[in-house]
Amino acid sequence: MPQIPQTLHELTVGQLSARSGAAVSALHFYEAKGLITSRRTSGNQRRYTRDALRRVAFVRAAQRVGIPLATIRDALAELPEERTPNRDDWARLSEAWRTELDERIKQLGQLRDHLTDCIGCGCLSLESCVLSNPNDISGERMTGSRLMPERRKPGSSASEGCE
Repeated sequence: MPQIPQTLHELTVGQLSARSGAAVSALHFYEAKGLITSRRTSGNQRRYTRDALRRVAFVRAAQRVGIPLATIRDALAELPEERTPNRDDWARLSEAWRTELDERIKQLGQLRDHLTDCIGCGCLSLESCVLSNPNDISGERMTGSRLMPERRKPGSSASEGCE
């Protein structure tokens, strides 16, 4: 891993990429989503403060456990003066995300357990398929194909289902 001199207070996008392990395109994406910030030089080049390394590490760790970027952005925005998250921040936020992750783990376990049922039947019955339509929730909301988005007939009210 490339070392960045401690005397260097700002990083180019290439330096940030090399040190963080995130692709340059990912860093640009994170910036566009408000997860990290940069300033522009007179030559219009991005410069990141050293604390961007910790923010990128925070974002990537949260992403690895399945936290959506919008949730990560909201969490970072709650920090005082949008400072870089520290160990206590991670502990607090990860505890808050634990319930959501536990629910996802439960859902994934159920999908895993029923995956062979769908492959075995071969029909992918939209009425009873636990992957496409768990507990026939779509059948309770509308009629017609469960995989197609709801479409209204011209002149029909929003309360009518598809046919």
